[in-house]
Amino acid sequence: MSAAETRALIERYYAAFNAGDAEGMLACLAEDAVHDVNQGPRRIGRPAFAAFCAHMARCYRETLSEMVIMVAPDGRRAAAEFIVDGTYLATDEGLPEARGQTYRLPAGAFLAVQDGAITRVTTYYNLKDWEAQVLG
Repeated sequence: MSAAETRALIERYYAAFNAGDAEGMLACLAEDAVHDVNQGPRRIGRPAFAAFCAHMARCYRETLSEMVIMVAPDGRRAAAEFIVDGTYLATDEGLPEARGQTYRLPAGAFLAVQDGAITRVTTYYNLKDWEAQVLG
């Protein structure tokens, strides 16, 4: 894929995220895509990613803003930096109690792309910052 094609794929992926369209996100992923979050286990494959999306939709309502996407010249890797604007809807296991708290959190992701699909998404954010916001 070219860098422009990779950028368009990443833009579709995050547009689907902002639309709450898990199926649209899944359509951007390779069947055996790897998903790593900084607080949690590695998930492999679309079914595991779909289960993660369902869990997230139950516990959180989030949109991403201030998106900056950077793509390697060969189109095989990309990074995205963004702000997560969210509402904590339902208590997530091991985390503070949810009471509809809102939060605004800087975050980023590294992505790998091959054959027109995202093969890896690694997401980073500051969990202590999020906890301070929802406990505050």
